[in-house]
Amino acid sequence: MDNILWPLSVVVAWVMVHIHDFLVFLGFQDGPGIAWVLSIIGLTVVVRILIMPLMFRQIRSSRGMQLMQPEMQALREKYKGKKDPVSQQRQQEEMMALYRKHGTNPLSSCLPLLVQMPVFIALFRVLASLQRVAEGSYNGRSSIGPLTADIASDIQASNVFGAHLSDSFVSTPDVQVRVVTVIMIIIMSVTQWYTMAQLSMKNMPESAKNSDNPMIRSQRIMIMVMPLIFAISGVQFQIGVLVYWVTSNIWTLGQQFFTIRNMPAPGSEAEKKYRARVNARRARKGLPSLEEEERAEAAAKAEADRRARGQRRQPTRKERRGKSGRAALAHHTSGGSSAEGEDAGPRRSQNGSYRGGGIEGTSSKHDSLTDEEIARRRYEKRARARRQEAARRKKRRHR
Repeated sequence: MDNILWPLSVVVAWVMVHIHDFLVFLGFQDGPGIAWVLSIIGLTVVVRILIMPLMFRQIRSSRGMQLMQPEMQALREKYKGKKDPVSQQRQQEEMMALYRKHGTNPLSSCLPLLVQMPVFIALFRVLASLQRVAEGSYNGRSSIGPLTADIASDIQASNVFGAHLSDSFVSTPDVQVRVVTVIMIIIMSVTQWYTMAQLSMKNMPESAKNSDNPMIRSQRIMIMVMPLIFAISGVQFQIGVLVYWVTSNIWTLGQQFFTIRNMPAPGSEAEKKYRARVNARRARKGLPSLEEEERAEAAAKAEADRRARGQRRQPTRKERRGKSGRAALAHHTSGGSSAEGEDAGPRRSQNGSYRGGGIEGTSSKHDSLTDEEIARRRYEKRARARRQEAARRKKRRHR
């Protein structure tokens, strides 16, 4: 294991040593002390910054998985009981089409954890090897990259509330070390639980929270099982590894809080709170609410679609007209007209507009406007009035 993880262990040691040197440059004490604890926290921050794109991808993927569950459930019902190869293949194809439609992937939610695990294991091995490095007997090597025997001794002597960074619950009978370890395991498990609960419940639409949803059932099981796994396995972790994992969980909580607050999933409780905050800010500035703006945009889009669907009627060439058309044209040019022709034919008024004959006229201001255009103009008029009123209030406050 040490030989396989050797390159990554060197990278972990290099980052820790250089962060420690930078902290000493800032004024922290050299040798054993808090600087080595902060170097592990710095290592965690570096790793989390590097995997930040994967974290946002995980959040988007989880959101897509939540939103696609009703369609996924309908797909399962469609192929329920069909075990033949053709039906199974079609089900897989439609399922992959759903993943592409929502831009998600079942493996995306695991990427941050999978990327961190090698770093986590490498840090575990570095801390577990400090004693052998300090004695100069680490697999025939005198150091782990820049981590020499003297530095290993300094790290071993550094502690968190009296517990050395290389100690673990099972490696020492010291009561103080075990108490510190248990407290850190509890913090690690609670933050892990809240991280999963916040992503799965707070940022999920109500339509996806149905207990019949298999994804919801599996997520609820994971929310309970994963913290228990970390709590049971945490007794094997060194204090330094627990520092890394607690820092990582706290970072995740803050990152998720920011993402859910500013980019909530549609239909979720977080989106309702987000809209309420935005509408309050817009009202103070005299702007319309998000709902009014969306309705106006939808009306404008519907009007644009209606106009795009409409086709211009092409004029008929004279040689393609029928006999009745030629007769009516001759009768019209000769000056004769019947009562029916007068009623049906278009007439030009003095201002140049046409009336009658089914041609849309301009006799009234609103006759040529659709309901959507009238609603949009009313909305714009109210928006202008709100902006003017806000400007007047601002001017009065300045006075």
